[in-house]
Amino acid sequence: MTRHTPGLAEPAVAPTAADPDARQNDGVSTLTHIVDQVAQPARRRLADALREKVAGDDAEQRAEAIWGAAGERWFNPDDPMWRVHADASMFVGGIRALLLQSLHPLAMAGVAGHSGYRSDPWGRLQRTSTFLATTTFGTIDAAEEAIATVRDIHQRVRGRAADGRSYAASDPHLLGWVHTAEVDSFLAAYRRHGRGSLTPGEADRFVAQSGMVSARLGVLDPPTTVAGLQDVLDGYRPELSGTPGAYEAARFLLLQPPLSWSSKLGYAALAGGAVALLPMWARQMLRLPVLPITDRVVARPLAGTAVRAVRWAMEDPSGPAQLKRAAPARSDGLSLSR
Repeated sequence: MTRHTPGLAEPAVAPTAADPDARQNDGVSTLTHIVDQVAQPARRRLADALREKVAGDDAEQRAEAIWGAAGERWFNPDDPMWRVHADASMFVGGIRALLLQSLHPLAMAGVAGHSGYRSDPWGRLQRTSTFLATTTFGTIDAAEEAIATVRDIHQRVRGRAADGRSYAASDPHLLGWVHTAEVDSFLAAYRRHGRGSLTPGEADRFVAQSGMVSARLGVLDPPTTVAGLQDVLDGYRPELSGTPGAYEAARFLLLQPPLSWSSKLGYAALAGGAVALLPMWARQMLRLPVLPITDRVVARPLAGTAVRAVRWAMEDPSGPAQLKRAAPARSDGLSLSR
């Protein structure tokens, strides 16, 4: 994205009355520059706020370690995996994924017992952001090291749910649920609010590429097509239910985020968009209202505006490198992995 620089884009010959198009173009360019200068402070404030919450104080150092390293990578900018994870729609997809993942009682029990999602939500978000950036945009060596670290953590995370059932973060079946809910959410958010579009073949490739990382984390036979993803999601439904832990997580995500009042307005728009993208059965399990007209007329348009605002801040040429180069977060907080 190139910013207008005064003097560099001016015509070699000044426009005259006989050249109205040139005069009009020059006026538009000048107006664009004025608007850019007026809006730039607000843009930078938003970019800084995003960096603080998503990437932490050492965002620039992390970015340099990920993108500055030489070496082969699993994905490139033309890959659906890169394009989806680098888009601002991930903010909506991440919230949706968290809400959907909470419906598995064992996953939710693990979160309540080990994740610290209430006590340190931003630290957790920053760790997941780094994991996403490393496995999607980093070198293969760095990605494999990050995955090995997560697998080691999984081996130590285990316990019992309120109903007495045991859980383990390394359980391939539980990991499969987390993966399925996450990929379905990121894809749904990108299709609704993403900058570009995915052909059916590209959507299938996104599912398959997402499975490359999850398989290395321990997911057995992750789906490789959108149809396969839906089949796996449907297969988990008998195991899902609303629980007190899921209701509490939904309240925290939707009503009690640790943000300033000014930030809560934008977050509410993103969260409303996430709820609007949930399947009806998931909303009913979470005791969230089903309001189709409100979703269509209010929630989705507001979410789209909020996503565009985030994208505008992310693409600020003078803004944080980590936000410009990659997605805001892989909000798969229920994986117990970071």
